[in-house]
Amino acid sequence: MRPLLALLARETALAWGRGGGPLVAVGFYAGVATFLPLAIGPEPERLAAIAPGAAWVALALASLLSLERMFERDYEDGALDLLALSPVPLELTCLAKCLGQWLAAGAPLALAAPVAAIALGASPALAPLVFACALLGGIAFAFVGGIGAALSLGARRGGLLTAMIVLPLFVPPVIFGGGALDAFASGLPWTGGFAFLGAYAAAAVAVGPLAMAAACRNALS
Repeated sequence: MRPLLALLARETALAWGRGGGPLVAVGFYAGVATFLPLAIGPEPERLAAIAPGAAWVALALASLLSLERMFERDYEDGALDLLALSPVPLELTCLAKCLGQWLAAGAPLALAAPVAAIALGASPALAPLVFACALLGGIAFAFVGGIGAALSLGARRGGLLTAMIVLPLFVPPVIFGGGALDAFASGLPWTGGFAFLGAYAAAAVAVGPLAMAAACRNALS
């Protein structure tokens, strides 16, 4: 257990300091929330109608910013070879990397999500659900994004390849999370969308490390 905790602390520190840490993602998120009213108009009714969906699309795109270097740096300096040979299974190493990515970028984005949604015109009563959905969505984005980052190891323009791989896989959590928020705002049953979002996040946590470890072994062979 102690080696795994030490690995988690390492990955969180690396993710926090890699490319500006959460500041880039949160800054991008804030930029979307700032420029969107300038693009579609400042009418409160229009902004309130699109606030949940716009916040979710911005969350998905902001999650992409720090995925490229999740495995690439360790692959380039040889640390990934050592991690593959360590007593900790490579699957648990990939799990720690994704959790570190989520703690460094996903959690700060989840904290910023209610602020951005309210700034776009959403009701303050929606803030707790926005935060809960963003937490689950951030976990899904981190683990699904880790699969794309592992599959693009060693490729030229790895960031572009990662985006091409993971963007289609980001669609279900955006649909489920945005649907739950829209249903809640409209006074309709929303628990179904939230449950599907949680199921998708759980599936990503269960399957993601296995796929990432297989992709890393293939890149190292």
